Amino acid sequence: MALLTNFLTRRGAALLATGRIWRDTLRFAGAATITAFTPSAYNSATRTVVMKQIYFTAWQILPGFTLFAALLSYVLIQIVVTTAARYGLSEYALEVSMRLLVLELLPLITALFVALRSGSAINTEVALMRIHGEIEALEDAGVDTLRLEFMPRVIGGMISVLALTAACSVLALVLAYLAVYGPQTWSFPDFTRVMGKVFPAPILLGLLLKSLIFGLAVTVIPVTEGQATPRKLFMAPISVLRGMVRLFFALMLIEVASLAIKYI
Repeated sequence: MALLTNFLTRRGAALLATGRIWRDTLRFAGAATITAFTPSAYNSATRTVVMKQIYFTAWQILPGFTLFAALLSYVLIQIVVTTAARYGLSEYALEVSMRLLVLELLPLITALFVALRSGSAINTEVALMRIHGEIEALEDAGVDTLRLEFMPRVIGGMISVLALTAACSVLALVLAYLAVYGPQTWSFPDFTRVMGKVFPAPILLGLLLKSLIFGLAVTVIPVTEGQATPRKLFMAPISVLRGMVRLFFALMLIEVASLAIKYI
């Protein structure tokens, strides 16, 4: 009986701690979003941090990531086109491949890629700042850490995910056109007609919103996890691991919610 009581107590404490960290994450996301829409929050320092975050998150990985996205898109498009032709459904190949890639896979893969590269780096940086007392020192000195340290990273992450998703989506459109119609231009009206069917305004708005939410998640969760790190150096890698697990869970949850809204 005592063992069961101890087990339930530990599980209850763990659930409460998890609930608190998710509550703090949502609270921080709301505060960062409100601050981002406050014109007075921006100055030369915040703009510099935003540009540095975009450079690190998007620009540095652009060549390698676009190559990876191009290879993935080409393979999946060829699979869809070949399978559709085999069953006499070639007229649906373009629509299916674009729904699969542009609306679902590429935004999610972009978010996962950015999470692995930038999310883990942000988590590590904030955790070390917390362990070494830098965050408290800045706040004691009257520095608004949300406005000067964290909000610019969130904005940079959101812009980066959106920009990478857009670049890869354009590349997928070009590859799909070449796979279905070949290197000629007289089929462009048919292509635009299908794209208008696949991407009406509400769908494009949803894609934009999903990309921005992905970008918000890949920065907000690492920041809040880093801020919650106990002030012990050995806890830094544990904090990063926890942050990545929570981040991947959140990304999957966002994707499932997006699918449910569109198709159920």
